[in-house]
Amino acid sequence: MPPLPRDLLVCPVCASPLEETDRTLACAQGHRFDAARQGYFNLLTGRGSPFEGDTAEMVDAREQFLGSGAYEPLRRAVVAAALAHASAPGVVLDAGAGTGYYLDGLAGTAPGVFPVALDLSKAALRRAARRLPGGISIVWDVWRPLPFASGSVDVLLNVFAPRNADEFVRVLAPGGCVVVVTPRPGHLAGLEAVGPLLSVPAYKADDVLASFGGALVEAAREDLDYVMSLPQDLARSALVMGPAARHARAGQAGPVVGPAAPLEVAARFTVQVLVAPGFSPDREGPIRDPEGTEG
Repeated sequence: MPPLPRDLLVCPVCASPLEETDRTLACAQGHRFDAARQGYFNLLTGRGSPFEGDTAEMVDAREQFLGSGAYEPLRRAVVAAALAHASAPGVVLDAGAGTGYYLDGLAGTAPGVFPVALDLSKAALRRAARRLPGGISIVWDVWRPLPFASGSVDVLLNVFAPRNADEFVRVLAPGGCVVVVTPRPGHLAGLEAVGPLLSVPAYKADDVLASFGGALVEAAREDLDYVMSLPQDLARSALVMGPAARHARAGQAGPVVGPAAPLEVAARFTVQVLVAPGFSPDREGPIRDPEGTEG
């Protein structure tokens, strides 16, 4: 891991600054957090969190699915949004990072980025720590006060993950931006042959904006729609990796009965960029992917 940016992390016990030395995070009050053998840090104290992180089976399914490139258009759109609307994408925090797929896309495109993967799932952060040796991976519950100094994060990613609006605003640096990805109605339509899907409410992006109560305003919003042709194994992974797996036993997501033809599955997302009121990015216009096509 490269040197931890100064004044980034704060101790979850006493709120003093945390410094990293020899795979240990420590504060002046003597609180210490050692890196796990797999490379991540667990900053949760006491009883941890009442919520459950993604299981090893869900993480394995996500790695298989994302590794196929099925969400690569979305990753390009996320990277483009961050680069277009942050004045200086230095520290990039992914709140709900999972295996670090989107962070890796941004870190690989913008030199000098320090990626921070935040997630409740140790199984996911084992993968993130390997994928992001140039950053730090932290076990944390996003609903608790974030272990970051105020104004210390230049870009905050939030992809299909819970949002702690007050804390997101607090840690965002001047000139920074929050990039939020939410599904739209009809997302993953076509997977019903594999197992039950969760319904996606309409106007989800509007609800995201409203949750910030005017503390952040919308700088950009674009819908991304395409069709994925998924072989049977990837179709199952698409179901098992997501929240539907928590509402139906993963065993119910089995191979499709019938010919082993690929399934045509809809991908429907909204990518939003939120900034502080009055901030005007240097580059204006629609979100474009780094390869030049609109996302």
